[in-house]
Amino acid sequence: MKPVRLAKRAVTDPNALHDIVEACRTVRLGATDDEGMFIVPMSFGYDWELDNDGTPRLTLWLHSAGEGRKAAAFLVGGEGGVPVAIEMDCEDGLITGNFACAYSFAYRSIMGWGRIFPVTARDEKADGLARIMEHLAPGAPCEFSEAALDRVAVWRVEVERFTGKQRA
Repeated sequence: MKPVRLAKRAVTDPNALHDIVEACRTVRLGATDDEGMFIVPMSFGYDWELDNDGTPRLTLWLHSAGEGRKAAAFLVGGEGGVPVAIEMDCEDGLITGNFACAYSFAYRSIMGWGRIFPVTARDEKADGLARIMEHLAPGAPCEFSEAALDRVAVWRVEVERFTGKQRA
């Protein structure tokens, strides 16, 4: 992945990258299907680990209906998964200036890519849904009926590479 154009805005510290992921509530996934490219915003949960060398490893958990454009696109990859791009960001306030083009937003963001896989095992679906609930509503009740587990589609994104950026 190319480095961030303005090196002073790159976020490389694993703790700061984790803070960005934790603060974001929506991930946007970019994918392609027979109609072309599309982007879909989704709520998410995640797993965060550090490799032996301190490199962060990010896994995203998503849910949706089991049919429709995105579900069809996410299912075509089989065991190899489907390539997707990810983007998440947090707006941290307006930056004002002395003239119109000097205005901007303070933000923190994550951009990257990986592969999306359908989750079919009930216990793994329940774990993925629990991760989503833990991220979006910490401490909320987190039980799923068998009917709900049968009905919902759960997806796992193994993020292969990502970068962080911020403008304070």
